Amino acid sequence: MKLLELTDSGLFCPPAGVFIDPWRPVDRAVITHAHSDHSRWGMKHYLAHHDSAEVMKLRLGAEISLETVDYAQTIEMNGVKISLHPAGHIPGSSQIRLEHKGKIAVVSGDYKVEDDGLSAPFEPVKCHEFVSECTFGLPIYKWEPQQEIFSQVNSWWKTNAQEGRNSVLFAYSLGKAQRILKHLDPSIGKIFVHGAVWNTNQALLAHGTAIPDVPKVTQETPKSEFKGAMIIAPPSAFGTPWMRRFSPYRTGICSGWMAVRGTRRRRAADRGFVLSDHADWEGLIQAIESTEAEKVYLTHGSTASFVRFLQEEKGIDAVELQTLFGTEEEE
Repeated sequence: MKLLELTDSGLFCPPAGVFIDPWRPVDRAVITHAHSDHSRWGMKHYLAHHDSAEVMKLRLGAEISLETVDYAQTIEMNGVKISLHPAGHIPGSSQIRLEHKGKIAVVSGDYKVEDDGLSAPFEPVKCHEFVSECTFGLPIYKWEPQQEIFSQVNSWWKTNAQEGRNSVLFAYSLGKAQRILKHLDPSIGKIFVHGAVWNTNQALLAHGTAIPDVPKVTQETPKSEFKGAMIIAPPSAFGTPWMRRFSPYRTGICSGWMAVRGTRRRRAADRGFVLSDHADWEGLIQAIESTEAEKVYLTHGSTASFVRFLQEEKGIDAVELQTLFGTEEEE
């Protein structure tokens, strides 16, 4: 019996009778992290890491049947040992380790190998089969150390403030927004967040995640409060009437896609910052080689070209998996 197989509902572990990040309703689902393309509504029972609990309830409903575990805590289902290990993607993000009759498979979900100071750092897990994303699986994607990116962000904010402008920075409301918030220099000015980011912040703060508790923008917030301020908002807020209250302002976008698509995407935004919560080219190779896996399955991203690279340059048995992951970060 296979330890992992791809079905119409998602990745399935037949001996355990559980799915990993299924995209259709199933009885039992093990969730790698709380982004909407991996954690979907409609499962009868969920298993995830403790740090994902409050955000999953916020996004999926407080009434969901959810069991949570610590990293490296082993539970057994029908003879299969299941444990969660840090993926370094966002708070609570996990790699799912499955062990049955001496065979080990790991489903990594989304991950990055750089320690962001917010999420539990990525930990390699040795296995026979490894399921890896490859969102940025091309050599053109090479991230600068995050301290350099945040230095750029703070410098941009400071310049805007000195010019009498507010700074509106767009980032995904779960993970990247909190990562940015943790590394902003509060001596530059006041910091506010969009309601969607604030709701996520409150869920993470309730579970003890160490992030600054900053106010959200409301209809009652006086415009004078925004003098030289930094406002963090999800990409969906770009170009909406909600933005008018911050005038005059400059806009910035934080995304790994800025590395190549920056010129096109910055036609609307004033500045692009290359900041991703996914591994870059070298990070993917490092993570995959560290597992010592005999077989690697690649999902969402530059799968075809990365498969060829692993096969021809690294001698690794790699194949593509057609999944429905990757949509949250494409929006």
